[in-house]
Amino acid sequence: MPKAKNVQEYITMQRTAVAANPDCGTSHYNLAVGLMGQKNYDEAEEEFHKAIECSPSIAEAYAQLGGICLQRGDMDGCMEYNRQAVKARPGFAEGYGNIGFVHLQRGEVDEAIKALERATFFNFRFIQAVTNLANAYLMKGEVDKSIENSMKALELDPNFAISHNNLAIAYLEKGEFDKAVEHCDKAVELGYEVAPEIMKEIDVHRQENR
Repeated sequence: MPKAKNVQEYITMQRTAVAANPDCGTSHYNLAVGLMGQKNYDEAEEEFHKAIECSPSIAEAYAQLGGICLQRGDMDGCMEYNRQAVKARPGFAEGYGNIGFVHLQRGEVDEAIKALERATFFNFRFIQAVTNLANAYLMKGEVDKSIENSMKALELDPNFAISHNNLAIAYLEKGEFDKAVEHCDKAVELGYEVAPEIMKEIDVHRQENR
């Protein structure tokens, strides 16, 4: 199939593919992804459901439906679709990552850690899950584990600003102020908006060390 020049052309091509083979789950899924690109969430949702009807093991479609729920602020829906995603494909890292994210938003730290550990087990390069895991450990007060995971995230992307921010907070907790300053500066340099209370602590340390 030739490459589409833009989203509209891509959608037209996928509609043609669906018309030619309406029982192909992948074609419905591809069309839905194109519609998501246009923020046409209602029709995308219909197509993801059709994709699942045709191919019940298409875990990505469940995850995308979970993403649509998240857009609408429906955490329960997001959780349910991602549970179905990992049921459809037990090693589906993205599904576990999303489950962990929802638990984290609800303040269910232990459950979040369990899901995010699974996500990173199935895909150690899943930087968002690694970062959320660092966050979860920070919330639990397990600072060393948080640092370990933030470092893993930076191995994947040295300019991942949120990980520098998390390290700044973790090192403040440990009283390792020089490292905290270094990572805070890096987060700011990368455009991350560090929380005012963290900046205040960092500035106090700078004043003391002048």
